[in-house]
Amino acid sequence: MKTVMWFGLVLVAVSTGKVIFTTVGQKTIIQCGISGDKNQLEWSRYDQLIHRIGRRTYPTKGKMDIVSRSKIRPEPNLEISPVKEEDTGRFTCKADGTVQEHTLLVVSVSASPSTNLQVGQEATLGCQVKVKDPNFRVAVEWKKPGGALHAEDTVDLKPVADSDAGTWTCTLTYEGETYSQSLDIKVSAPAPATTAPDNPQSSKEKNIPKPTGKNHTTDRKSGNAELLLLGLHWWVWLAVGIGGLVVILLTVFVIVLCKRNRERKKKLQRMKSTEQPLKPKKYCQCDRQAAAAKPQQGRRREKPSALLLQPC
Repeated sequence: MKTVMWFGLVLVAVSTGKVIFTTVGQKTIIQCGISGDKNQLEWSRYDQLIHRIGRRTYPTKGKMDIVSRSKIRPEPNLEISPVKEEDTGRFTCKADGTVQEHTLLVVSVSASPSTNLQVGQEATLGCQVKVKDPNFRVAVEWKKPGGALHAEDTVDLKPVADSDAGTWTCTLTYEGETYSQSLDIKVSAPAPATTAPDNPQSSKEKNIPKPTGKNHTTDRKSGNAELLLLGLHWWVWLAVGIGGLVVILLTVFVIVLCKRNRERKKKLQRMKSTEQPLKPKKYCQCDRQAAAAKPQQGRRREKPSALLLQPC
């Protein structure tokens, strides 16, 4: 029994990982492949640390670009979102001394200049995996809508034909694992060459006699033989007439207002000139009886009685 268990552990330790195909911009989960509780878990890419977690240690992260786009979820798997072309490579999962290697292949399928083509133009279909490791040998094959095969990662359509329209399928093979992705190509007939049509209006204008002795022109933009007075449209003259009328009315109003102000000033001056000054009070001398003379005492000189002045 112990021998069987030990043999199973050895198989787990040396078993090869999986090949994962994905496309740019997708979310991908790489499964570690090691089951059971783990005291320490580590993910790396080409021996460069991505994430390391443990029960007795603090989590540790690497310095690669993929670190910010990845996380261990669900444990012990590695989630990458979004995937980039440069993420292609080998990923290693280490758990308590057990090592498991996996291969991630990021596929890029494209059509240049676009998937909407015209007959006669040139186009290129591409299906490739951006790999820096020379040990990676990915077989690529294109399948044409008619069923013909092209054992290349790029197909040059020079020129584009009607038979190129349809679904193209790219198939990639690596270590026995295959992956296919389709690309729909639409082909339309080329646009007919357009020539400038003869303008019948221009021929009519040639036959119109030019007026002489008057400053009249023809409005060619409107396409109608509209005569213009002194080179201006009728609505321009209408606007000028209305503007002139408004100016005249304003001038008359100002003149009337000035006359009224002058008349008011003259009226005020006349009123001031006709006002009479205040008459001074006149006092009159009233004849009254003189007061009785007092009896003379001794020989005193008699004073004349004074006349009382009172207003009449």
